[in-house]
Amino acid sequence: MSKCEQCIVREFSSLKALNKDELIKLSDCKTSKIIKKGESIFEEGENVNGIFCIKDGVCKLTKLSPNGKDHIVKLVAKGELLGQRSMISDEPANLSAVALEDMQVCFIPKAEILGFFDKNNQFSMNVMKSICGDLRLADDHMVNMAQKSVKERLAETLIYLHETFGTNTDKTLKVQLSREELASMIGTATESCIRLLSDFNKLGLIELVGKKIVLKDINKLKKIAD
Repeated sequence: MSKCEQCIVREFSSLKALNKDELIKLSDCKTSKIIKKGESIFEEGENVNGIFCIKDGVCKLTKLSPNGKDHIVKLVAKGELLGQRSMISDEPANLSAVALEDMQVCFIPKAEILGFFDKNNQFSMNVMKSICGDLRLADDHMVNMAQKSVKERLAETLIYLHETFGTNTDKTLKVQLSREELASMIGTATESCIRLLSDFNKLGLIELVGKKIVLKDINKLKKIAD
């Protein structure tokens, strides 16, 4: 893997505030590894003791509900950091991070990151802004779950997947979620999600290509979502 000062993905996270010397120091202490699809980066309740920088790939952040099912809270792609909140609050991870595809990640120890907090105010501010952004998204998600119908939430999620992660050459959504994962994101039973996808397909809003999904009428999906 590349050295931190040469890595373009740092420009998409709080790490962009670090100067060259700090990035060289970071590069010397980081560890890099490949996470295979389906493997955990860390699990809920685990002491992470640092942050993970995603160099490539997408993972899901999940929360275990009282009934034993995982609820997908957020999808995270390359350039983003994981574990910032746990590191600052000095608490075990509140969520699990599981790879949706093969990933490249770098781990940076807590002691090194906290050292930058003392010396680089802009880095500290960037981390705080990132955590505040996560809290805002959590608030929006909570309101959506309470006020929007399952149909509206499904339309909104399909648009989110399209606009955030893009499409393949065959126009199918690049991030392919299983029906169970999609149901988890919108807070409904898998059977209900499958039924709604079938309804959207019949209405010409989407096209189902095996397990893959093509958005056919984004404007109408946006109207449903709103």
